[in-house]
Amino acid sequence: MKKVFILFIGVLCMSVSNAQNLNDVVRYSTENLNGTARFKAMSGAFGALGGDFSAFSINPAGSAVFATSEVTISLSNYNNDNDVSYFGTTTNRNESEFDLNQAGIVFVFNNMDDSDWRKISLGLNVQSNNNYYNNFVASGTNTTRGIADYFIVSANGQALGDIAQLPGESDTDTYLFLGENFGFNAQQGFLGYEGFIINPDVDNDNNTNYNSNADYSNGAIHDYIVQTSGFNRKYTFNVGAQYRDNLYFGLNVNSHDVDYRERRVLIETPVNTASGLQYAEFSNELYTYGVGISFQVGAILKLQNIRLGGSYQSPTWYSLNDELIQGLSTDFRNPGDPTEILRRDIFPNVVNAYREHRIVTPGNLTGSFAYIFGKSGLISFDYSLKDYANAKLRPSNDFLSVNQQIDNQLQAASTYRIGGEYRIKQLSLRGGYRFEESPFKNGSTVGNLEGYSLGLGYNFGSMSFDLAYDRSEQISNPQLFQVGLTDRANINNINSNVTFSVTFKL
Repeated sequence: MKKVFILFIGVLCMSVSNAQNLNDVVRYSTENLNGTARFKAMSGAFGALGGDFSAFSINPAGSAVFATSEVTISLSNYNNDNDVSYFGTTTNRNESEFDLNQAGIVFVFNNMDDSDWRKISLGLNVQSNNNYYNNFVASGTNTTRGIADYFIVSANGQALGDIAQLPGESDTDTYLFLGENFGFNAQQGFLGYEGFIINPDVDNDNNTNYNSNADYSNGAIHDYIVQTSGFNRKYTFNVGAQYRDNLYFGLNVNSHDVDYRERRVLIETPVNTASGLQYAEFSNELYTYGVGISFQVGAILKLQNIRLGGSYQSPTWYSLNDELIQGLSTDFRNPGDPTEILRRDIFPNVVNAYREHRIVTPGNLTGSFAYIFGKSGLISFDYSLKDYANAKLRPSNDFLSVNQQIDNQLQAASTYRIGGEYRIKQLSLRGGYRFEESPFKNGSTVGNLEGYSLGLGYNFGSMSFDLAYDRSEQISNPQLFQVGLTDRANINNINSNVTFSVTFKL
């Protein structure tokens, strides 16, 4: 078995990698609609209602609405259907997986004394903020650029004498040395040069400019494969209280656990058969892990048939670590004999482990309204505002350019959720709609999200079952690489989930 080396280097060297950029900030600042089936069936419009585990993850006062102690467990099936358009060619990828996405317990203590404080609740809820399972493939003929453009931008400014492999050195030796002494761009220059993707303008150790060994005059056929998995899980510790008959308060302290894995592979074949570069397969495997902390406060006011709710979610302070593994395989024409095609495989078996960095996500304000139709049903509305431009990467001096991009490209985004429930004895019928504005000012890098939901539940008294179906659609246009090969794939993502919850009264 080959030994894998771990290289610890600073974040400044990752300016052109697939990590620690604007996409990172948006990813960890966004929460999907996850939780109990009842919550999801009403599209999350629960801020003024409470009495549900996912509801008090939105408004902590919701735990004090519980009449008795309860336990709820929820299982979901996640399905992602991606239609991807790249230079006029459309591909489809449809995959799904199961996940235990929520589990919670709440204890309700009724005050038997003559006190205005009628009850106290203590709750614990574990819930997925995000499930990162998603795959897509962008295929088509790029008529303007190729992988050589990425390596040229990365290598320019690096001396040929530094990035060229010395006699007797292994790929691991060279990649490690460059990472330790010259940084990430030098590693990319080494891959591009030793993989015969780029050439020096002048065959001299002092050369710092490079050109393409690929002929893109007729374009290049690309297969760009992205596979992601992992989770962002939130552990909520809650305390709530009811004051008199109509006022509820709550506080959450949240612990966040991040585990994100991403594999990106670009397979390129230049259309021109006379090209020096005949084939390239470039892979980047990113692993991000870490923890975060946040808090929430909220209140609910009950006025006869009307419920009013308000809550504040603090920023989440994440401490994250990134690890990156790269590999490159190429077919190219022998410079000494153009009729001969050679193969070069560069797999350094080195994990680039980058210094811990911090992301501060934006806070969130939510206002809620609900109307109760006696025992027959209800209708509920939530409005939330989150200013993504308030997000930051830390240490600030290491991320000046990314934080400037956050200021220039991100905006305050509103979320609207409406849900309803109609009861027929023990049976409940539910539905909902939500609309989330894009966090990007241009509205196209990631577009608006629109979704709807349906569900039903049956209450047996000491036990209840709930089932929900929710569907959302969103368009995004991600770049293939941060520099050089910056063309975008257009993705229409349809995310549909089925969730089943079971609740036990204690």
